[in-house]
Amino acid sequence: MANLFTKALKVHQWVYECSGGLVGHRLLLGNPTLLLRTVGRKTGMSRTAALTYGRDGADYLVTASNGGSPRPPGWLANLKAQPECEIQVGRRKLSVLARATMPDDPDYTRRWAIVDKVNHGRYSAYQKLTKRPIAVVVLTPVD
Repeated sequence: MANLFTKALKVHQWVYECSGGLVGHRLLLGNPTLLLRTVGRKTGMSRTAALTYGRDGADYLVTASNGGSPRPPGWLANLKAQPECEIQVGRRKLSVLARATMPDDPDYTRRWAIVDKVNHGRYSAYQKLTKRPIAVVVLTPVD
């Protein structure tokens, strides 16, 4: 079942990218989805991930849940190495500055509630699957 879900996510991202954002912003389970474009910290190659997001004022919030895996997603390490990146929300592309927040951040609980609600409680379920604290990444537009 997990393999089928992974394939569905890849198809969703492909449709989102190939349509230039015309299709895909709300395709998967109705959740708002953005494309996060980072640079690989080891390869220097462009990487893209389709992620469910929430909004906190002008900021976009994503979680580094990796489906509750013991390891965070690779894009998180890429953002820590190079926090300047790009997101695409629908057809709109934005330059952003990324900052990972953890449970010791005073705004973490509030931000977690925002993204968990958007994703219908799935992030709380993912957190129960792993011992590592799941980061909420704040993507602040710079333009």
